[in-house]
Amino acid sequence: MTPVSGRVFGAPASAMVGARRGLAVLCVTVTASYGALFYAFPVLAPSITADTGWSLTTVTALFSASQVVAGLAGIPVGRWVQARGPRPVMTVAALLAAPAVVAIALAPNLWGFAVAWLVSGAAMAGLFYPPAFAALTHWYGQDKVRALTALTLVTGLTSTIFAPLTALLEGMWGWRGAYLVLAAVLLLVVVPLHAFALPGGRSSENDAHPSGQKKDVRSVVRSRAFWALTAALLLGCFTMNAVVINIVPLLKEQGFGTAEAAWALGVGGVGQVLGRLVYAPLERRTGPVVRAAAVLGACSAATLLLALTPGPLGVVLVVAALAGMARGILTLLQATAVSDRWGTKHYATLNGVMHTPLMLAIALAPWAGAALAGSLGGYPAAFAALGALAALGALAALATRARDERIPSGVPA
Repeated sequence: MTPVSGRVFGAPASAMVGARRGLAVLCVTVTASYGALFYAFPVLAPSITADTGWSLTTVTALFSASQVVAGLAGIPVGRWVQARGPRPVMTVAALLAAPAVVAIALAPNLWGFAVAWLVSGAAMAGLFYPPAFAALTHWYGQDKVRALTALTLVTGLTSTIFAPLTALLEGMWGWRGAYLVLAAVLLLVVVPLHAFALPGGRSSENDAHPSGQKKDVRSVVRSRAFWALTAALLLGCFTMNAVVINIVPLLKEQGFGTAEAAWALGVGGVGQVLGRLVYAPLERRTGPVVRAAAVLGACSAATLLLALTPGPLGVVLVVAALAGMARGILTLLQATAVSDRWGTKHYATLNGVMHTPLMLAIALAPWAGAALAGSLGGYPAAFAALGALAALGALAALATRARDERIPSGVPA
């Protein structure tokens, strides 16, 4: 995996070693950040409610509020990454996250718990995928897909690592002790790696669209293509995040047991990893518009199949794996959609703007899936509606070609 020649984040071509080191660091720190700030919560939520008496609905709502804050903070974080590079942004975010998680662990009342989660949400904006995607896109240039795939393959194992680890910590020291240990991981692992191992410097002004054309941020944000792309990805992210959270109640409603539903969820996780391996050859053989429409179409089809497949279990597991693959490919589509159309020069800023509504959709998706099931008479009908939303996203993707986008000869638009 070789970064392109030239300058990346202000460094000369010899930054190859730094780029590889940066990728290795992000594989560790993004995994640890998602584990501590995201995947630990569903494991610890029942213990939190049992210990404090706070309702599960309220506790979950506060966790969702942290995702909303992360989305709203995406724009200023993106601009900061664009101006200064990833090191200062991600270091400050880690320094903010560690005491925030300590505050979650030691919260004496619901108000303190709420404030701690909101601060954690601000830290998430600088620790999760968007700033990491921006860093790798600038470091690796035309070879970015391989770097992004490597990162998402590693982070795809986050729940596999942190769910049992969190459960073990909770069994030993309770939910508060578990969060204190996770805060120590952020402070002792993530902070120093960000501060001392990430390549420094800001985005190079020489980064440009592969065609050699450069686009001003304002003109891109005002374009039809930008907002069509945002709408398409929003519908896809909303659908697939609602699916992954609500697939267990769907299958239980269809007559499967908890263990069988859990197997379907696990198979979907395996499919997600496999889907990320598929993206690189897909990227080489398709243009940005066709690729976006095809991926969102696959998300729609897989969701509709889940709605229409009551059994047997073997068929359900295959469909769950296909849905996982679609979700895995969607993650990489989201990471590359901006640079595919407008280059890397303003990637961090543009991706920060685009990611804000996506994070809001992701935050609302778990609740919305359950709400749709309640209003439409069951989870199969809810999944059918979600599949229709993803289909609308595929249609919106057809309007995402940038005016100056040049498709290489022989590759369909």
